Amino acid sequence: MAKDYSSKEYFAKLDAYWRAANYISVGQLYLKDNPLLRRTLESSDVKAKPIGHWGTIAGQNFIYAHLNRVINKYDLNMLYIEGPGHGGQVMVSNSYLDGSYTEIYPEITEDEEGMKKLFKRFSFPGGVASHAAPETPGSIHEGGELGYSLSHATGAILDNPDLIAAAVVGDGEAETGPLATSWQSNKFINPIHDGAVLPILDLNGFKISNPTILSRESNETLTKYFEGLGWHPIIVEGEDPEKLHPELARAMDEAIEEIKAIQKHARETGDDSLPTWPMIIFRAPKGWTGPKEWDGKPIEGSFRAHQIPIPVDQNDMEHADKLVAWLKSYRPEELFDESGKLKPEFAEIAPKGDKRMAANPHTNPGNLIRDLILPDFREFALENAEHGKTVAQDMTVLGKYLERVIELNAKNRNFRIFGPDETMSNRLAPIFDETKRQWMQDIKEPNDEFLAHSGRVIDSQLSEHQDEGFLEGYVLTGRHGFFASYEAFLRVVDSMLTQHFKWLRKAKGQPWRSEIPSLNVVSTSTVFQQDHNGYTHQDPGILGHLADKKPEFIREYLPADANTLLAVFDKVLNDREKINLIVSSKHPRPQFYTAAEAKELVDKGLKIIDWASTDHNAEPDVVIAACGTEPNLESLAAVSILHEKLPDLKIRFINIVDLLKLRSPKHDPRGLSDEEFDAFFTKDKPILFAFHGYEGLVRDLFFDRHNHNVMIHGYRENGDITTPFDMRVLNQMDRFDLVKDVVLNLPDADKYGQIAAEMDSIIAKHNQYIRDEGADLPEVENWTWKPLE
Repeated sequence: MAKDYSSKEYFAKLDAYWRAANYISVGQLYLKDNPLLRRTLESSDVKAKPIGHWGTIAGQNFIYAHLNRVINKYDLNMLYIEGPGHGGQVMVSNSYLDGSYTEIYPEITEDEEGMKKLFKRFSFPGGVASHAAPETPGSIHEGGELGYSLSHATGAILDNPDLIAAAVVGDGEAETGPLATSWQSNKFINPIHDGAVLPILDLNGFKISNPTILSRESNETLTKYFEGLGWHPIIVEGEDPEKLHPELARAMDEAIEEIKAIQKHARETGDDSLPTWPMIIFRAPKGWTGPKEWDGKPIEGSFRAHQIPIPVDQNDMEHADKLVAWLKSYRPEELFDESGKLKPEFAEIAPKGDKRMAANPHTNPGNLIRDLILPDFREFALENAEHGKTVAQDMTVLGKYLERVIELNAKNRNFRIFGPDETMSNRLAPIFDETKRQWMQDIKEPNDEFLAHSGRVIDSQLSEHQDEGFLEGYVLTGRHGFFASYEAFLRVVDSMLTQHFKWLRKAKGQPWRSEIPSLNVVSTSTVFQQDHNGYTHQDPGILGHLADKKPEFIREYLPADANTLLAVFDKVLNDREKINLIVSSKHPRPQFYTAAEAKELVDKGLKIIDWASTDHNAEPDVVIAACGTEPNLESLAAVSILHEKLPDLKIRFINIVDLLKLRSPKHDPRGLSDEEFDAFFTKDKPILFAFHGYEGLVRDLFFDRHNHNVMIHGYRENGDITTPFDMRVLNQMDRFDLVKDVVLNLPDADKYGQIAAEMDSIIAKHNQYIRDEGADLPEVENWTWKPLE
C-alpha cells in the first residue's frame, strides 16, 4: 500500500523529526555534556563560550524535513545548498538524524555518547565550523560569505539532468549584489540537458540587527517581482507548525510536480524553450520555536534571535533553567530512545542511502568524475623554429585547441567555459565552430550571434560573480572548465576565490572528501596592453592576492606565447584540488617558443633560453628574466639591443612560466632549492626581472635567496588611454628602460652613460611620436627577433 505523505499521522512524525533537529541544533550551541538532560544541568555541561547562530535554524530545519518528504514521495535526486550563512547546525543536525554523519564520523555514534561528542565539537576548538563547510556532509557550499547559493546551485545542476538543487536563500543573503543578480540563473538552465534549481527564499524578517528588505514587501509585491524575473513564486507563511506542515507540503508538491512536468514535456517533445520554473517563498519568524522574549524585549521574531538568544554559559548559570526549559520544549523524551537514538518510527521518514541529501553522490563526486579526453596540444602548436617570426594571437590559438576539447567531450557533457560577455573579446572565437552560448531567452538573428538553448559556453550575463559561481558549482560536483575574465575585474571575485581556496584547504583535511577538479581562471585583456580601455582596466593584483594563499592549492602560470599557453592548458584541464591562475595575452604577438620548449617551460616552470643567451653556459655578466607576455617580448628586445651595443656582454636569458616555482622550499615544497635557484640566477650577478604584476611579489620571491642584486620592472600603477608600447614606457617595462637599467647596474657603470643617454633619447622620441601620430614608433612595431651572432 502506498504511503500517504499528507496524512495527519505522517505530519505528526514529520513534526517530531523537525523537533529532534531543533533540539540537536540548540544542543550544539550550548552543551558539551548531558546531551539529553537526564540529570540536572551543571556548569561543566555547558560551553565556556557558546558561539553560533540561532535565528535561521528552526526555519531551515522545517524546510529540510519537508525536502526529505518530497525526496521520498517523488524519488528525487536532490542536494541542499545552505545560503543563510551561519546556520551550520542545520546540515549537521539533519545528517546526524539520517545516519550519514555517523557513517562519515564513526566516533559520533547514534546514541547519548555520540550526541555528547556532536554537541561539544560544534563551534569549539578542534571541532567544526558554525556554518556549512567541507566538514559538513552534503555540503558543496562554503557558507562564510553570503551571495552565492543560487550560482553554486545552478553550476551543480548544469549537465546533471536528474539532479535538483534545493537552494535556501537567506533574506539577508538576498540583499547582496551577487544573490540579487543570480535570480537570472533561470535564463541558462536547459530543461532537457540540465537539472533544476528549486530556490527557497527563507524570509524570517531580520539580519544581524536590522530588518530585511524583502521581508517588508507585501506578498503581492514579491509575487510581481519574482514573476517579472521569470519565476513562479509559491508563498507559504505562518508560525503555527500544525497549519504550516500541510501548507508547505502542498507548496513543495506543487513545485516538484511543476519541475517534473517541465522536464517531461521538454524531454519528450524536444521543446527546450525557456520555462517558468517554480520557487518557494517561506515566511516564518526569526528564532522560531526559541525563547519568546528576554529582559522585556522580544527574541523570537526579532533581530535579537540572530546569534545566541539567551545568556547562559559555563561561567554564568543564573538562567540555566531557561535554557533547560527551551530544550525540553522539544520534548526529547518523546523523540529519542533509552540509548539516545532517534526512535525508529521517526527515523523511518528520512530518505535512505544515496537519497539522503547529506549523502548525495554529487556532493562528494569522486566516483562521478570523468577525466577530459584531451587532444595532443602539439597538433595545434605553432612551428616557431624561427623564433619570433610568426605573429599570432595566443587566445585564438588556444580557441582552436578548445574547439577540439569540446568536440572530444561532447557526449560526456563534462566541460564548460564561463565568463562575463567576453569570450569573443578574449579571442576564443574558434570554439564557436563547435558549440554555442547557452541562452534560454529569445534569440533574434542576425542581431544575435552564437546563441542557442544548449551550448558549452555561458558568458551571456555580465556578472563575474555569477559566472565564477557557476564554475565553482560545476567543479565542486565533479566536472571541468574554466572562467575567463578581463584581468582587472578578477578583483571583483577575489573573495570568491578566497572562499573556494578555503574550501579546498579544509576539504583536504577530511579523508572522506574526494578530490575535485581544479578551478581554472584565465586572466586576459591584461595590464600592459589595454588599448582603448585604459587605466580603469589595469590591475594585475590577482597574482599577489592568490600568491598569499597556501602554496599547495595555488598555481600561477604566465605563458609568454601561444605554445606555452597550450602546454599550460594541457597540464591544468584534468588537474585536481587547485586554483590555477593563467595570465594570457589576446593581442597579436611574435611567437617565440617551440612546442618542445613550451612543454619544458611548463613542466619545469622556467628555462634558460639558449638562443637568447650569450653566456654559452658559463658565468654570465647579467641575468635577464622575464615572466609574462609583454615582459618576455620587451626583455628579448632588450637582449637584442644590449648585444648590439655590448657584443662581449655575457647575457643569460630566462623565461618563467610557473611563477611560484621560484619560491624557497622553506615556504613551498615545489620551490627550487637554493642550489637550483643559484644555478639559474647566480649568487651575485645583477638580475633584471621583468614581471607582469606588482613588483612586491618578486621581491618576496628573492627575499630568502642569496642574490639580492635584483632590478625589478613590473606594473608601477601608471596607466592611461594610450598606445600599447606607451603602457610599457609609463611603467618602465619597455626595452629601452630595461637596457638603461642593465647598463647602469653593471660594474664600471660610468662607462655606459652614452648608452643610457641614447635610451633616454629614444624614449623622448617615442613620447613625441605617439602624441603626433597616435601610434607607436615604426622601429618598435616592426621589430623582430634576429638570431644572436
